[in-house]
Amino acid sequence: MISKLPNVGTTIFTVMSALAATHKAINLSQGFPDYDCSDELKSMVNQAMTEGHNQYAPMSGLPVLQTAIADKIRLLYQQEVNPATEITITPGGTYAIFTAIATCIRPGDEVIVFEPAYDSYIPNILVNGGTPVIIPLVYPDYHIDWDLVRSKITSRTKMIMLNTPHNPTGSILKETDMQELEKLVEKYDLLVLSDEVYEHLVYDGASHQSMLRYPGIFKNSFVTFSFGKVFHITGWKMGYCVAPAHLMSEYRKVHQYLCFSVNTPMQYGLAKFLENPQHYLELPAFFQRKRDLFLRLMEGSKFTPLPSAGSYFQLMKYDKISAEADKDFVIRLTKEAGVAAIPVSAFYQEGEDNRVIRFCFAKKDETLIAAAERLNRI
Repeated sequence: MISKLPNVGTTIFTVMSALAATHKAINLSQGFPDYDCSDELKSMVNQAMTEGHNQYAPMSGLPVLQTAIADKIRLLYQQEVNPATEITITPGGTYAIFTAIATCIRPGDEVIVFEPAYDSYIPNILVNGGTPVIIPLVYPDYHIDWDLVRSKITSRTKMIMLNTPHNPTGSILKETDMQELEKLVEKYDLLVLSDEVYEHLVYDGASHQSMLRYPGIFKNSFVTFSFGKVFHITGWKMGYCVAPAHLMSEYRKVHQYLCFSVNTPMQYGLAKFLENPQHYLELPAFFQRKRDLFLRLMEGSKFTPLPSAGSYFQLMKYDKISAEADKDFVIRLTKEAGVAAIPVSAFYQEGEDNRVIRFCFAKKDETLIAAAERLNRI
């Protein structure tokens, strides 16, 4: 058989987590917490199971959860979304992204992707016959060069993919970015696929610039989210997609044949949990405290932090320590210092290496303290 993804192997996240386990290193590589989720949320899911909510949910999701999400969107972004026709519950954010691409992209369609990029984006485009048009974010603050974007648009450009807050860099889109994007959507009738799984993880008083805030953008958008990333339940694989009804009707045609429906008791539990807005309104402060703790702990090290305005990732330059390639450096760091990280070159198709590595700070305080102690000895 001829592979549809001949250049795809085991992801760097799997490699580094396995290496961390082998060498008993502190794992700050893969993006998941080492602390548990809310006992209240677990109790709500258990209650749903006990009450007998253990069979298939409706294909698009439980109405009670769709309504809770619509209420959240109204509170956060002052926009009305129809829960019945514009919100679909999905098994995770990565699935939501794939389904949007599968819904729209045909052979020959071009999709603009910014690098460094989350590892699923380009394989998703390729496996659906599309052509990724890769545009680098401008190092070291990883902003978008909109003049370069305009120069890459052709008659075949179908979609532009965005990620804010951004993985791996921690950069966020600003209002000026949204103004530029809205002009392109209007001029070229571009579809937008927005990965907003870290929507609540925005720091220093900044606002999350969701596509949902901008009707001129949202009318052409699929906006994807993850409960796992924000409520510390990555193993539950729970997410959702929001899109205008004319796009969502097509999205659901694909969705119903990929998974049909999503875990029922967890949907009931999450719907109940969302009734209290504090459960998500308190998240920016919760994660900013962890970011700031990690940065304080690292002040005595030879690593140089780059700004992290969102997500739960902190990039660090290591040029004062070594001239090694970043992949070689993180392997040695894991084996010799006992801390695992991710090389940022892994988020580029051509492996662009700026000697920058990614740490995840969604960890217990004692984990961050222990990791920093080891990193400060380098």
